[in-house]
Amino acid sequence: MSTASIPAWAGPLDVAGLALGAVHEARAATERLLRAHGTDVQVTTDPELVEVAFSAIDRLRVDGRAAEPWAPLSGFVAARDGWLRLHGNYLHHATAITAALGASTAEELTAAVAPLPAEEAAARVLRAGGIAAVVRTPEEWRTHPHARATADDPWVSMQLGGMARGPRLRAHAAGAVGTGGLGAAAQVDAGPAGPRDPAATRAGLPLAGQRVLDLTRVVAGPAATQLLGCLGADVLRLDPPARPEQLDAYLAAGMGKRSALLDLRAHRDLLEELLAGADVVVLGYRPGALTDVGLDPGDLAARHPHLVIGALSAWGERGPWGDRAGFDSIVQAATGIAVRCAREDGRPGALPVQALDHATGFRLAAGMLDLLADGRAGVVRASLLGAARTLLATGTGATSSTGAGDGDGDGRAEADGGAGDGAAVGLPPAVELGTPHGRVSTVPVPLLLDGVPLTGAISAYGTAEPRWDERR
Repeated sequence: MSTASIPAWAGPLDVAGLALGAVHEARAATERLLRAHGTDVQVTTDPELVEVAFSAIDRLRVDGRAAEPWAPLSGFVAARDGWLRLHGNYLHHATAITAALGASTAEELTAAVAPLPAEEAAARVLRAGGIAAVVRTPEEWRTHPHARATADDPWVSMQLGGMARGPRLRAHAAGAVGTGGLGAAAQVDAGPAGPRDPAATRAGLPLAGQRVLDLTRVVAGPAATQLLGCLGADVLRLDPPARPEQLDAYLAAGMGKRSALLDLRAHRDLLEELLAGADVVVLGYRPGALTDVGLDPGDLAARHPHLVIGALSAWGERGPWGDRAGFDSIVQAATGIAVRCAREDGRPGALPVQALDHATGFRLAAGMLDLLADGRAGVVRASLLGAARTLLATGTGATSSTGAGDGDGDGRAEADGGAGDGAAVGLPPAVELGTPHGRVSTVPVPLLLDGVPLTGAISAYGTAEPRWDERR
């Protein structure tokens, strides 16, 4: 696969190969799940679907308003001896940047960082609880202690457990579409009017009856759990009341889910009830962050051996940075991707979309679907670092004369990339949904079941009861 498959992503790295390969894994796992339970449905995808799915945040519209995914303190900043990448989208991370560097605006940040060595500026932000990385070349990253410690780690790994305890998935023969075996209710109209009562379609989909506890945020984890939800699972997302998700981020990957707020430390008994009743748990917080509430993947598997567990991390779970938080843009900066995508003037650049996030989310979903197809419990682990390593190792795609993601010119609020305004000729239509947050225009999951797009309802953020629905 080549970047030429998605011309808008042309650049120095084969982003399309990474993206199409990850979605192919999810497609194959979905098809295997359906075959394993006697349902003859053709599962397909194509580059156009992948392109819009990976640029979901750029294409999101809420009552006509475009998303604002980047805050003033996010972006590249020039230091005395190089470049720094900061992530200040979340209030607590922005507060840490301000505490560390005495800057609360983009202009103040530029002035504060300019006289500092990049390593010192990054260390100050990290000590304050913020997110930062020095921009390195690929060669510099390969000699970094964390790169050496994790060099042989796979992008995705699977640790098999015993037999899963959840309800057996079953073919839904009533009202089958051709020989597909999906009930007529599973046909979703993704045209201008949006899906026909998508909540009512759940009973006709292959993961109907499966319960997924979603403890993820940002992009990768929510993309994985959105796929499970659009395949019919009862996905219950939990967020901490003190640090809620950004609404645009929730809406961009919120189809097919319920959303609740719950302080896990204050409600340990309720958390255990939810874990005991779940079939799948997906973890997206930094390794070690939730160990005190029993959510280390290994401990969780030992305590609830019936579970399929998905565990996401930025840097893997071992090595010097094994317990460090991170984001797609930060991993790009640290590993050399930002340098490979640099502009002609030498300023670091970015991938055209948040490909590390989305690709890792689909690879994680594929692993969990494989376990569900076999009726097995187990732990699937995936990291953004693994995606970056894979991308850097697979050569180039079609190239252009400049970096893949040039940003907005000042380097502060530039995105990891943006694929346009969603109105490009030939791209699939947006999915229009009425939601409690207004009229949402979003994109479908990049899989088709017998030609039918996968979509789902978007519920109100943070208003659901943290309880399981009765199994259908």
